[in-house]
Amino acid sequence: MTPSAPRSDDEAFGPQDVQAPDVQLRPDRPASDKGIPDATIARLPVYLRTLSVIADDGIATISSGELADAAGVNSAQLRKDLSYLGTYGTRGVGYDVEYLRFQIGREIGSAQEWPVVIVGLGNLGTALANYSGFGSRGFKIAALLDPKRELIGRKVVGVPISDLADLETIVPKTAARIAIIATPAAGAQQVCDRLVATGIRSILNFAPTALAVPPGVNLRKVDLGQELQILAYHEQQQEHHLPPPRGQQHPSAKQPHPSEKQQATPTDAAGSVTATSQKATAS
Repeated sequence: MTPSAPRSDDEAFGPQDVQAPDVQLRPDRPASDKGIPDATIARLPVYLRTLSVIADDGIATISSGELADAAGVNSAQLRKDLSYLGTYGTRGVGYDVEYLRFQIGREIGSAQEWPVVIVGLGNLGTALANYSGFGSRGFKIAALLDPKRELIGRKVVGVPISDLADLETIVPKTAARIAIIATPAAGAQQVCDRLVATGIRSILNFAPTALAVPPGVNLRKVDLGQELQILAYHEQQQEHHLPPPRGQQHPSAKQPHPSEKQQATPTDAAGSVTATSQKATAS
């Protein structure tokens, strides 16, 4: 049998002959059965990481103000966030670092091991698979999937890369409920549909496209280009308020349209028409 030619990434992750579930955008809702707001859920890992650093420094108790400063939030916000978990602080003493660390970890699931599937083993997917921070937070890479034949069989962090065509067979065996999509945009929705059909209920999307998921499936998107654009915006705003180097135009100064340049009449510092313009007028 003649081997088929290698396919491009977009072709490799393109539509497959599978029945996709009926999908729709997930409506906003509380992040857990306790009704903890999404914004609070997003800050809990920050508190946990901060408490881990504090514990490593040998600190046993900490006040809400000190913990808030270390986590980069105000103390009122921190106390409100922690109130969703229960009352763990002692007035006049503060929080027991190890106990609060345990309670937050239990709430966000880091007290147990979570198998994770990664689809798309290009540069980004491979980097994610190699990230040591997953293991320390309770996430274990259970399966790696990619359609490119030259990658199938290779091992990353001891896990072999499997053929994407076998997704429906491999994913259920891992008992994973969390998946990471790091594919090109063209095939990401089809991959998402196939993952959901196998029982995946939480997806972290690194593909540069918006995905639709059915109700009951949690979806989070990480767009690195978008994050850089946000930083560029803030940098531009900051530059706008800084004086430019001597002799240079401010970088955020409005540049004239080419048509405006053609219509403009050059003048000298005193506001009179320059010699060049005078000669042009005379001729």
